[in-house]
Amino acid sequence: MITDPIKILMVDDENVILEVAEEYFQKKGYEVYTAGNGIEALDILSREQIGCVFTDINMPVMDGLDLAEKIRLKDNTLPVVVMTGYPSLENTIQTLKNGVIDYLIKPVNLEQMELTLVRILRERELFVENLILKEEVERQERLKKLNNELLERVQEVNTLNRVMEDFSSANSSYGIFNKVVDLGVEELKADKVFFHIYSDQDKSLALVASADCGIENEMVHSLFGKDLSKAANKFILDILKKDHNPCLISEAVKNKHLDDVVHSLMVVPVKIRDNIFGIASAFSFSKDKYFNEKDIYYMSFISQKASSAIENIALYENIYDNLFSTLYAFVTALEVRDLYTRKHSTRVAKYAHMIAEEMGCTDEELDIIRFAGSLHDIGKIGIRDDILLKPSQLSAEEYKKIKEHPVIGADIISKLGLWDREMVIIRHHHERFDGKGYPDGLKGDEIPRLSRILCVADSFDAIDSDRAYRKKMGKNEVFGIINENSGTQFDPEVVKAFLKVADQELLD
Repeated sequence: MITDPIKILMVDDENVILEVAEEYFQKKGYEVYTAGNGIEALDILSREQIGCVFTDINMPVMDGLDLAEKIRLKDNTLPVVVMTGYPSLENTIQTLKNGVIDYLIKPVNLEQMELTLVRILRERELFVENLILKEEVERQERLKKLNNELLERVQEVNTLNRVMEDFSSANSSYGIFNKVVDLGVEELKADKVFFHIYSDQDKSLALVASADCGIENEMVHSLFGKDLSKAANKFILDILKKDHNPCLISEAVKNKHLDDVVHSLMVVPVKIRDNIFGIASAFSFSKDKYFNEKDIYYMSFISQKASSAIENIALYENIYDNLFSTLYAFVTALEVRDLYTRKHSTRVAKYAHMIAEEMGCTDEELDIIRFAGSLHDIGKIGIRDDILLKPSQLSAEEYKKIKEHPVIGADIISKLGLWDREMVIIRHHHERFDGKGYPDGLKGDEIPRLSRILCVADSFDAIDSDRAYRKKMGKNEVFGIINENSGTQFDPEVVKAFLKVADQELLD
């Protein structure tokens, strides 16, 4: 591999010296540049990649020491060798200050110059290699630091995302309270976390949720069983008197209320519209775990999300209750006008709820069936009064009109955008198990289970009530009719559960 010759710069105001040195070093394979003073030398240095500079001290325009200083400021890796016929201690000291690497006394032996050049170039190569290595090490350290910072940020973002995802799945206030304490244990590695509702009126705390990582210490259990001890409770209330902001208390062990049990403590108020609603408190009982500023940042974030979620649920529940009350008022108004259907929807909701309970429905399904039972006839708002309140049996055309009420009711509910499952149940509560019902002629398991339950409850109350054209039947006769239609009009499993509830006389 052919390499470019090393470039050297000779600076002297004596042309003879420059010519002799140039000829000698060119024969040795170097590329030689010459300059008569410091200014000319700087011009060459600005254009060429010089490997070493030999310079006289005493020169016109700019001397060698000034040149050496300017070279040092521009590139401290470029070696400078000073040559002078007037050596002195002062010059020697000044050359060292200006970054000169060696000092030759004129007249200079060319072979000595060459030996000096070879040595200096080798030293420069090592110096540059070390410099590059040092820069690489520093770069790697910076990169490592940046990677660690990035990793911390990614972990932080992941933690915050997990917190937000957890709260998005909470659909009740108590679900939110439990999320707070569970996240405190999971994300902060706290030994124990409590969530208390705070009463500003009597300055008291009421426990609503707690979680721990599994504590076996008897002393801990004595102070922190299911709830805070009176001493710990008082300690937290005292903190709130002084500061309504999140508090980090390391060395809580020094507090007489907490004895030698607590080593670190966080108290984070949960505020709704700047009013303290609750208190999240996290405890560490281990000498190896002290909460830090990042922990209190996470706990504050958890509390803020809890606050927003609680406020949203309260708003949703308020809207929900208001809408339900309005719709139920319409149903009640419809039923009040008819002596024979008064409180029909209330009874149907009750019966459907009892059957659903017997069939092992979830709490959510029980809430849905109670809602759907209460509003299952809301669609009758769209039926003319002369049909709805007709004292005699309906004609075929009138009955066809009455059969529209499940569709009308489902349409009313769907437009509110709050109760999709309830809407489906209301639409299908007149379907038959054999597929001969309405409005869609669904059959068997095609019919939602809660609609099948509502169908039995609705039919039972209709048969069990007086009508203008007939008196109500006895209970046993009603039960017989329900049983006879098992497998045709009604789901046999629902009928079985209904009869079991009826046998227990719960329907009375």
